Amino acid sequence: MPSKSPLVIGHRGAPGHRPEHTRSSYEVALAMGVDAVEPDVVATQDGVLVVRHENEISGTTDVADHPEFADRRTTRRVDGAALTGWFTEDFTWAELSTLRCRERLPKLRASSASFDGTEPILRLRDVLDLVRAAAQEQGRPIGVVLEVKHATHFAGIGLDLAPLIARELRDAGWAAGELPLIVESFESTVLGQLRAAGVDASFVYLIEAAGQPYDLLVAEGSKALSYPETVTPGNLDRLVGQVDGISVDKKMLLAPGTTLVADAHARGLTVFTWTCRPENAFLAAPYRGPGGKSAFGHYEAEWGVIARQGVDGVFVDHPDLGVAFFRS
Repeated sequence: MPSKSPLVIGHRGAPGHRPEHTRSSYEVALAMGVDAVEPDVVATQDGVLVVRHENEISGTTDVADHPEFADRRTTRRVDGAALTGWFTEDFTWAELSTLRCRERLPKLRASSASFDGTEPILRLRDVLDLVRAAAQEQGRPIGVVLEVKHATHFAGIGLDLAPLIARELRDAGWAAGELPLIVESFESTVLGQLRAAGVDASFVYLIEAAGQPYDLLVAEGSKALSYPETVTPGNLDRLVGQVDGISVDKKMLLAPGTTLVADAHARGLTVFTWTCRPENAFLAAPYRGPGGKSAFGHYEAEWGVIARQGVDGVFVDHPDLGVAFFRS
């Protein structure tokens, strides 16, 4: 990865400006100078890796407007929770490619929603090729932070993501360390599988502010550590040698008196955080301002608390604001 600290990572591209995971969202982020972009990866029925925030796609595509797919609406259990909608694993890539993307948060991001219906879904390969081309054109290293979504769920329905991802990265020239790559997941099992497959990357464990990792819950039941337990000093010791870093919900860094970043750094682990957004809807209560949920609050004050802790990377929805703040 580029040597700048913290890395400014375009979270699903630039979703503060364009619908997330669209080509234009990534192009805007790259033009605004991010150090890396973050595609979320799920699979189709025929094993094609596509970039979507979730495998349930009713909120981010126009699938509900396609009468030919009405019978695909179903209820599935994903990571233990029942969800009703349309799922990538019930479509071939040829079918998904007929859909068009939509803004996931139209009430908050009306400007982004004005681009609804104009762009198709991207494959992982499309994003990898786009980043490579941008790095060559701009003459600077630009990385990919690949998030593996719902690996245990997909493995349970016969779509094992680890070999699909390893093959795609090799085919695209991203698996041997020649280009800057980080792989992250809320499930440590798939990170271990990709490391064992020989993917040359930094592996980062995503950490929620509450709850338990689904892969460990399936394997260990009630004995599974919660996410907060995972990042206590004693349990951080257990991560050394298993992963290269952690990426934590920013709530955990805004807690008074936290030493999480220092504790991880003392063990040689990098620390990223997600997601730095300027809208009141996403800011901690002390940093909200007037104007309602979609208005920008006192985001610089909140981000300053995070920056002063010495994090190694930040995920941002507005790359222009993120680059301006974290580079100043």
